[in-house]
Amino acid sequence: MHPGFFRWWNELQQVHGARRCGPRSEWTGPGFFEGKLGAPSRGHGGGGSSSFGVRRPLRFLIHKLDLDERQAAELAVIVDALKTERAQAAVDHRRSVSAMAELFGREQFDEEAATAAASARAKSAQLLAEAVTTALQRLHALLRPEQREKLAYLIRTGSLEL
Repeated sequence: MHPGFFRWWNELQQVHGARRCGPRSEWTGPGFFEGKLGAPSRGHGGGGSSSFGVRRPLRFLIHKLDLDERQAAELAVIVDALKTERAQAAVDHRRSVSAMAELFGREQFDEEAATAAASARAKSAQLLAEAVTTALQRLHALLRPEQREKLAYLIRTGSLEL
């Protein structure tokens, strides 16, 4: 289907007050998360008193782990910090790839530059590993024992990736 179709369809639906559709409608449409925690998220026209207004992966965890509002807020902070660290690791990776590619444009191979690029990549990977460990530690402290068991199950079954 042509990408312009989704734009047209979403504009049409907004005029008539219906929910959005398209490639990422599950992230933006009103009423995605209805049920145990209440009405649709406030950010999308819901207005329920116990809704959270968070992104889909967080909604999934909030629902599956039966988190309260305090836990959901802390989980959002943990996930955001990890997301930032992963984005930085991706930037560092692209830089190292670029630096390594540049080596082939030179007349002679520069071993020092290659070592520096590889070292930067390893350092970035180490920082990301430390961030994941910190996030897991904070998450472990945040969850009750039965919630940790549910999280372990989600990770084992592949429903959730670290």
